[in-house]
Amino acid sequence: MNIPTIPTNTMQGAKAERPVEQVAFHRTELSVILSLYGRMVAAGEWRDYGISCLREVAVFSVFRRTAEMPLYRIEKRPKLRAKQGMYAVVGTNGQVLKRGHDLKSVLGVLERKLIRVVE
Repeated sequence: MNIPTIPTNTMQGAKAERPVEQVAFHRTELSVILSLYGRMVAAGEWRDYGISCLREVAVFSVFRRTAEMPLYRIEKRPKLRAKQGMYAVVGTNGQVLKRGHDLKSVLGVLERKLIRVVE
């Protein structure tokens, strides 16, 4: 979902600027991500999150503690839609853990962290 923003230069007589577009998560995408986030919070793994909507990428970052680096980043890059897939899960060190076209299957790499051995 691209969100147009209002140009900052709105004076009369000034050259009309093209609005800057941003990439954002759609409501259905956020529903899937927040569902996983809620389960991870309940398990005590995650405690905070942040959302960034930039020109070419939207990022959902998850943190164990607020002041730390993000544990994982869930990225949406629409320009990679036809190539590798627009969704990716990136680890703390910048390594791409999984990339694909379907958000639920990409998030599967994080859902494995919920599975624990019960004795």
